[in-house]
Amino acid sequence: MSAPTGTEGGALGRGRTLASTIADALVGARFLPVWIATLVLLVVAAVIAPAALRSTSWAFVLPYMTILAIAALGQMPVIMQAGIDLSTAGVISLCGNVLVGVSSNSDSRLVLGILASIGVGALVGLCNGVLVAIVRLNPLIVTLATGQVALAWSVRYNREVAANPNVPGALSSWAGHKPLGISVVFWTGAALTLLLALAFRYTAAGRRFQAVGANPRAAWMAGLRVRTHVAFAYTAAGALYGGAAVLLGGLRISIDPAFGASYLLAPIAAVVIAGAALSGGLASATSTWVAALALTFLTQMLLILGLSTALQFIVFGAAIIVGMLVSGDRVALLLGRLLRTIETAPGTRPEMKGDTS
Repeated sequence: MSAPTGTEGGALGRGRTLASTIADALVGARFLPVWIATLVLLVVAAVIAPAALRSTSWAFVLPYMTILAIAALGQMPVIMQAGIDLSTAGVISLCGNVLVGVSSNSDSRLVLGILASIGVGALVGLCNGVLVAIVRLNPLIVTLATGQVALAWSVRYNREVAANPNVPGALSSWAGHKPLGISVVFWTGAALTLLLALAFRYTAAGRRFQAVGANPRAAWMAGLRVRTHVAFAYTAAGALYGGAAVLLGGLRISIDPAFGASYLLAPIAAVVIAGAALSGGLASATSTWVAALALTFLTQMLLILGLSTALQFIVFGAAIIVGMLVSGDRVALLLGRLLRTIETAPGTRPEMKGDTS
């Protein structure tokens, strides 16, 4: 077969350009809906609940959305590896109690308490990772079980060791600072989100991590350690849960029995609404952060509207379902099918001609 002529070479170039355009469109479409939905939510709030946009409302929303965002950022690498983690609430509860137990309400022991909290979270995550990646157990069952074990140890530790439920004064005082009028907790979460976004996009390790999640078999054939990446995902998730527990403790000052209970499913919802697929692959730290903002703001708006608790749960649940129905992953899938149909339509796909003599 002879080499392609100039016309055929141009057709190949246009084909490659079209393929690149399709890939860029799919990536962009995956993470765009959550940004649009958040803007729509803000517009709706301006009409029906303008008080939700006041500074007093944002003073609550921004720090608490940061806690949800950090927990969701922990859930994100797990979902990128086609897993799921239901131990979040139990781990946050345990890490919060470890924080107050180790620090003993003493500022001099605060750093030790923070390290212990993050370390315990990472240890639970490592156990999850080993059971899922090495022993090959179902992640749904494993993390649900470890979450219950962590919650049980949290209750026991609270009764026997963490007699004083208050965090050290230095932590609560730090959490109360407001650089540029915004909580320091928010700035901490924003910096962490930006760091993770840059790491996944611009580092070799981050790109390898995404490649393993997108196609584990191909990654294994390329020589990447798939099980190591999965175990690391759960370990990193546990460490981030521990960090979320520290920040939440600083905001709430004391650790109560319901500490961390609201973070069982919301982090998963934030990651999926942000455009990640439960089958693994790409995810966006910044879009996950925006999804956490939208969910927290929605909760605040419902409170300001004065809806009953039952109606709040109904509206919040319905919003999550709608968000998942129009999530970036589903939009990208539909757009991909549409673009492939256009690409393969008669007259749009170049035909190769060769010399058969």
